[in-house]
Amino acid sequence: MSAPGVPAVLSIAGTDPSGGAGIQADLKSIAAHGGYGMAVVTALVAQNTTGVREVHLPPVDFLRAQLDAVSDDVRLDAVKIGMLGTASVVAEVADWLRTSAVGVPVVLDPVMVATSGDRLLEADAESAVRALLTLATVVTPNLPELGILAAEPPAADWPSALAQAGRVARAHGVTVLVKGGHLESGSSPDALVSVRADAPDGVDVVELPAERVRTRNSHGTGCSLSSALATLIASGETVAVAAALAKEWLSEALRRSEELDVGRGRGPVNHFAGSLGTLSPAARLRAGGGVREPVTSSWWRDTETVRRQTERGAFVRALADGSLAPERFDAYLAQDAIYLDGYADVLAAAALTAPDDQERAFWADAAVQCRDAEMQLHLSRLSGRAAARPWPTTVAYLDHLRTAVATGSHLRVSAAVLPCYWVYRDIGLLLHEARHPAHPYDDWLATYGDAGFDEATERAIGYAERAAAADPDGVPAAGSAFYRSTALERDFFAAPVERDLRELGVPPAR
Repeated sequence: MSAPGVPAVLSIAGTDPSGGAGIQADLKSIAAHGGYGMAVVTALVAQNTTGVREVHLPPVDFLRAQLDAVSDDVRLDAVKIGMLGTASVVAEVADWLRTSAVGVPVVLDPVMVATSGDRLLEADAESAVRALLTLATVVTPNLPELGILAAEPPAADWPSALAQAGRVARAHGVTVLVKGGHLESGSSPDALVSVRADAPDGVDVVELPAERVRTRNSHGTGCSLSSALATLIASGETVAVAAALAKEWLSEALRRSEELDVGRGRGPVNHFAGSLGTLSPAARLRAGGGVREPVTSSWWRDTETVRRQTERGAFVRALADGSLAPERFDAYLAQDAIYLDGYADVLAAAALTAPDDQERAFWADAAVQCRDAEMQLHLSRLSGRAAARPWPTTVAYLDHLRTAVATGSHLRVSAAVLPCYWVYRDIGLLLHEARHPAHPYDDWLATYGDAGFDEATERAIGYAERAAAADPDGVPAAGSAFYRSTALERDFFAAPVERDLRELGVPPAR
């Protein structure tokens, strides 16, 4: 049923006739991430943005008939499970997973309590849902639901939530995407908590921090996030990368939710805010004249929010006005040198997959320039310093680039390395304009705004656009790679000022 390269994702959930939650939200979320969405209905729910009015449960044998009709005919790349309602429904879905969806990634959104506070799971079904965790790849509870899964009161703070998620992960062998949206704070943290034998307490925690988006439009956020996560995993992303991308997308969908103006209560998110650039960008038309918008242009436009965060970040502002502490600047240079060494390897890999001699020469020359010129410039300023340890952000960025190389897709590699050209050029122009003779970093700022780098950036954009035209089925995954690299550029610039340098292995200034 699905075209090559398009992940087929099945949602098993209840309905929402107002369109903001349930399978309606799932299908929008799947489509927003380039997937082919399917839906099996567990419950007919009379609800809107103000709350749930009535729930009707079709017979369980009809539920099984729906499930079998799909799996007998269609390849499944991922399954998202939402509202189940009763213990008998949970048992039927579990039996189907064991017999007809073996090896398929499963994202379980344990729909127990709606954002409105309405109860959506019978009390006697709670233990059945806990048993279902062993069949899931990832479970995505909000804090009240996490408490139910742990058979404990809801966590009152973030450390308690992480500890509770660790207990659930160990008990059921499942990765927990714990969500902090119910906490009263200025941030909205999420974290992936998974079992790892050699980690402290037997679990590994990867935090996904973000600013809280102030909006009343939170209807269906859990449904939408879990469906996005399932689709990105089905597209080949690791769980960690998929979670980061899905969270970035949901934040943008929340920011632009006011554009919809749906309902009198908690409105829905804007699923097609387009923050990943994966809404069939090869087919987008400009409103004015029917001219196809370049794929790379859509990626650039759709990452505007993240790029603005980079430009307005504390590191860039302090570097521009000269207030950046020398030890933090040196810490940045040391990490950039580590990054450039790995980045040069990725550029060399891009040369190996390039379609012609001209492009092969471009990427090969870029790799040599990166290692022999740029990295030496960094090291000359750091002479006498002990070798630095790579920071978590540096490791995450390089791992992301190496993952793109491992796919064997030239388009995906081109998209993944492009923000290091494009974003860096924009930041460089901003910093170059801040130069003045008394500036403490004037000699470094002088290296920005180079005409040669500007030309190289334009060529990198052109090669990525050509790769997209040659591999249209690979565009959604490439868009995700571009977006993730853009977010990692932001995080890389932020790390030297937002993290405690002692934590990152940098001694305090004398």
